[in-house]
Amino acid sequence: MGFFVSFLLVFFFFGQAFGTSPGVTSSEIILGMSNAQSGPAKALGIEYTKGFKAYFEYINRHGGIHGRKIKVIVYDDGYNPYRAIANTKKLIEKDKVFLLTGYVGTPTSKAVTPIVLKEHVPFFFPFTGAGFLRYPVKREIFNLRATYAMETEAMVSYLHDRLGLKKIAIFYQDDSFGRAGLKGLLKALKKRNLKLYAKATYPRNTVAVKMAAYKMAKLKPEAIVLVGAYKPCAAFIKLCKQLGLNNTLFINISFVGSKALLKELGRFGEGVLITQVVPFPWDTSVPVVSEYYRIMREVYGSDFEPGFVSLEGFISAKVLVEILKKANDLTREAVIQSAESLRNYDPGLGLKISFSPQNHQGLKKVWVTVIRQGRFELIR
Repeated sequence: MGFFVSFLLVFFFFGQAFGTSPGVTSSEIILGMSNAQSGPAKALGIEYTKGFKAYFEYINRHGGIHGRKIKVIVYDDGYNPYRAIANTKKLIEKDKVFLLTGYVGTPTSKAVTPIVLKEHVPFFFPFTGAGFLRYPVKREIFNLRATYAMETEAMVSYLHDRLGLKKIAIFYQDDSFGRAGLKGLLKALKKRNLKLYAKATYPRNTVAVKMAAYKMAKLKPEAIVLVGAYKPCAAFIKLCKQLGLNNTLFINISFVGSKALLKELGRFGEGVLITQVVPFPWDTSVPVVSEYYRIMREVYGSDFEPGFVSLEGFISAKVLVEILKKANDLTREAVIQSAESLRNYDPGLGLKISFSPQNHQGLKKVWVTVIRQGRFELIR
């Protein structure tokens, strides 16, 4: 009997040492991602994943995490909530991943949240600023990027406080993502005793923007806040300018995907504004941007194209690796505890990241950029 008990204890501790949590083996830590690798938002999913994978590859080349290599399983959801649900169930039930990360979009993240909470699977750094992922705090969900409310506050601060504009309208995706942006804009306007001048919408995963553009052309707002993906936003801006709104300022929320938007806009991009939640990807005086350049070139070659979305993926991966390294054990509970105990960690941003049981929001900084002569400029 004593031998049997001793055997069980040895087996238990041996199993713990080599990872008994789903997705953890003696040689690997398996992570799951579902995002848009196809469809009208594919540039976001592809670029975000690229940043994550580059940093994970760098870590793997330098010994991994406590001797374990990071393996990432990526499924394409096409920015469709129903496909995101199916992918998430597959990642958890079939692939037995350790945690989920790298998701892109508000509607997809909202759709999988009940699964994440039910299964108690850590869900790190989705590419969305939606408030429902942050408030109230959900123990399994951690966010890095600034919220949409923070971005819309920065927009109105620039448009009204700095430029003196009052006729501010909004064009948004008619779903939970767009409505999160609308809510943030209304809050920022109310703070300044301003009313929303006009609003127009388009359906997700379409470029059905004509009615919205005609409405704005008739009303002639001084500025239009855009909360959408790059293809419909580009189509809307082009049509608005063709209809005579050449003096209207167009300002996009960061989710739009700046590099993809620039490409879609072509000559219509001049003067278009975008808020950002990461530093300027061409400013190598920022330590994490310099590191990003070096590692992206190591992994993808010297001809890689920097961008805001892949930089965000890179930074997110770096913070996640720090959390995994500091975990007392590679169990899901230990990783959540490690994340909640992260204090004043600077990944090279010049900004410190802290989490706690009461706060799962990492960053609050927002930058404003503008397109000038086919390139991005930072508005200081």
